[in-house]
Amino acid sequence: MTGLDPREILPHRDPFAFITTVDEITPGESARCSWVLTGDEDFFAGHFPGRPTLPGVLMLEALAQCGAIAALQDERFAGKLLLFGGVDKARFRRQVLPGDTLTLEMTMGRMSARAGKGHGVASVDGDKACEADLLFVVADAQ
Repeated sequence: MTGLDPREILPHRDPFAFITTVDEITPGESARCSWVLTGDEDFFAGHFPGRPTLPGVLMLEALAQCGAIAALQDERFAGKLLLFGGVDKARFRRQVLPGDTLTLEMTMGRMSARAGKGHGVASVDGDKACEADLLFVVADAQ
């Protein structure tokens, strides 16, 4: 399943919507998305002046948004809000720079009506930038 607009799935909006395209989804199992970094993003101006670098915490958030896309396409989570529950085994391998396209891949693991987990990898041109296990909790959207 591809061609979906991330804004039709996620509640996130600018300036905190990081998914540019949804490239592949297997509902409740996995998703592959992309985040095209134009260099115009506000955080590059301050992180770091003269040497702009994508903050690692934003890579984790982008992975979480990718995982939420996979989970929210599962009927069990329709109309729900997925919140960060934790991060385990996060590792950052390379800088991500203005002009890069960050490929985000999340594989969902255990998922219940109240919580779940997934494993994510963010890469640029096949070169791993970040890897982490993410935990989420399920809340009512209203």
